[in-house]
Amino acid sequence: QVQLAESGGGLVQAGGSLRLSCAASGRTFSRSAMGWFRQAPGKQRESVASIRWPSGATYYSDSVKGRFTISRDNAKNTVYLQMNSLKPEDTAVYYCAATLRIGVVAPLDPSEYNYWGQGTQVTVSS
Repeated sequence: QVQLAESGGGLVQAGGSLRLSCAASGRTFSRSAMGWFRQAPGKQRESVASIRWPSGATYYSDSVKGRFTISRDNAKNTVYLQMNSLKPEDTAVYYCAATLRIGVVAPLDPSEYNYWGQGTQVTVSS
């Protein structure tokens, strides 16, 4: 089992920045990837970014590439999502996810992940 706790959401003006954190606990030594996903009202959950273990390879959706950065702190067992140049369309609940599956094929596919946090709200005003 892996437990995930997100933090760092809030209200920000367009063009601003936020940093989300996801603290992981439990069977974290077995994880193969962690990711950030988001869901806006009335829309499906979509991928944002992910990072593999142990390589640290990162992946981004086209909508956030160049604006968001995913990173990790192994000592703190925490994954971060630095969000810059935020747009109103980035408004959503952001979820952290982890997977223990070996050989993740599509690290941006939500179906690859079997552990999810409760989510943190990000609201970007125009």
